[in-house]
Amino acid sequence: MYIGIGILAVMVIYLVSFYNSLKTALVQISASIQEIGNQLKRQADLIPNLIESVKGFMKQEKGIFEDLTSARHQIDSAVKSNNGKDIDKAQDMIGKVMGSINVIMESNPEIKSSTLVSDLMNELRDTSDKIMYARRTLIDLSADYNVKISTIPGMWFAPMFGFTPQKGLDTPMSGSHLEVSATETTTPTVKLN
Repeated sequence: MYIGIGILAVMVIYLVSFYNSLKTALVQISASIQEIGNQLKRQADLIPNLIESVKGFMKQEKGIFEDLTSARHQIDSAVKSNNGKDIDKAQDMIGKVMGSINVIMESNPEIKSSTLVSDLMNELRDTSDKIMYARRTLIDLSADYNVKISTIPGMWFAPMFGFTPQKGLDTPMSGSHLEVSATETTTPTVKLN
């Protein structure tokens, strides 16, 4: 009799612990999605102020500022929609604009040496890194959660509590972003002459 009660108590403790771990994982996944939005919002708030500081140095490249403004509006929309695809599109647009700014800086030494432009580039890079880290966190948390509910004994108990797989970051499962070319596998050479 005592053995049966002991086994039942262990099962109940395990189920409560399992349930709590899955609920915790879902809260962490939700928080990581909010952190992606938080970083995109930071980027959208910060960039216009930095742009105003830099505009005087880059008057001849007005199109870049229009692209940055457009990207900022796209980020605002993505954050409000909380849609992974929209967030990816907004981040891609910022990346393209950053590439354009780099080209301008390379062809204009006086712009390159400006601390204001350097600050803008550093903030863009820092924010981009933070967004990438927040995305990585979402991917990791979703993967851990999905492993818990799809392996034994989780696969037996998760459906009982209504837990379903989380998609993590919504990314296409085919395309060139999943392929590595021969040139991308070579070590880059850096020359500072």
